[in-house]
Amino acid sequence: MAFIRRFLRGRLACAGVVVLLAILICAVAGAHLTPFDADDQDILARLLPPLSPGDGGTHWLGTDALGRDVLSRLIVGARVSLLVGVLAMAVSAVVGVGLGLLAGYEDRYLGRSLMVLTDMQLAVPFLVLALAVVAVLGVSQVNLVLVLGLTNWVQYVRVVRAECLVLRERDFVQAAHAIGASGPRIVLRHLLPQILPSVVVISSLLVARMILFESSLSYLGLGVPPDVPTWGGMIAEGRDYISSAWWVVAMPGLALFLTVVAANLIGDRLRDLLDPRLRQLDG
Repeated sequence: MAFIRRFLRGRLACAGVVVLLAILICAVAGAHLTPFDADDQDILARLLPPLSPGDGGTHWLGTDALGRDVLSRLIVGARVSLLVGVLAMAVSAVVGVGLGLLAGYEDRYLGRSLMVLTDMQLAVPFLVLALAVVAVLGVSQVNLVLVLGLTNWVQYVRVVRAECLVLRERDFVQAAHAIGASGPRIVLRHLLPQILPSVVVISSLLVARMILFESSLSYLGLGVPPDVPTWGGMIAEGRDYISSAWWVVAMPGLALFLTVVAANLIGDRLRDLLDPRLRQLDG
C-alpha cells in the first residue's frame, strides 16, 4: 500500500494509468463497445467526417475509404496492439533475464560467449530480421510476437548481467556458497529477487516500444494479416487520403501516441520509485 501511495503522488503517472486502463477496457470488451461492426463496409458512407450520422448510429470519428467506422476499428485494434506488445515483452523478458542471469553468474567462457551473441544480435538490423522471418513463416500474430520478442531480449541481458556481476560478490551470496547452496538455487532465490525491480522498469518501458514496432510492421504489411484491424494497418490504409480525410490517419495515430506516452510515463514513475538513488530524491 505504501508503494501505491507513493506511485499515486506522480500526477503524470496517474494520467498514464487512466489512459492505459481505458485502452485495456476497449481491448477486453471491444465487441460490446463498438457502435458498428468493425468490418462492415458501406461504400455510400465512405470518408465521412467525424460526427456524421449513419445507419444505426453516429460515426463519432468518421469512416474510412471503405465506409467502415473508424471508432469501431480503433477499439478492436486496441486488442491486437496491447496483446502483441505484452506477449512480445514477455518473450523478451524470459529470454533476456534467463541469459543475463547465466552470463552474470557464470562469467567465464559461457558468459562471455553469451555477450558475444548479444553483440551479434545488436548488429542485425531489426527490419531485415523481420523481413526474413515473415518471408519464411508468413504473416501472423504468433510470428509477429516471436519476431519482436526475439529481437529485443538484448536489453535485459546487459542490465541483468551487470547487476549479477555486482551481486554475486555480496556477503549473502558468498554465505549461500559457503553452506553448499547449488548454483540454480542461488540464482533463483538470491539473485533473481534482487534484479526484479530493474526488470519491471525495463518491461514497462519496452511495452511501449513493442506497440510502436507492431504498428510499424503493420504499416509495412509485415505484421498481422490485413483483415485484422490494427492501428498501424489503419494508418497505412489511410495514407492516400491524408489530405482529404485527415481523420482516417489522425485517429489511429493519436491512439498510438497516447498509448505509448502513457506506458512511458508509468515506466518513468516506476524507475523513480524502484531505483534507490532516485527514491531518496522522491522522498
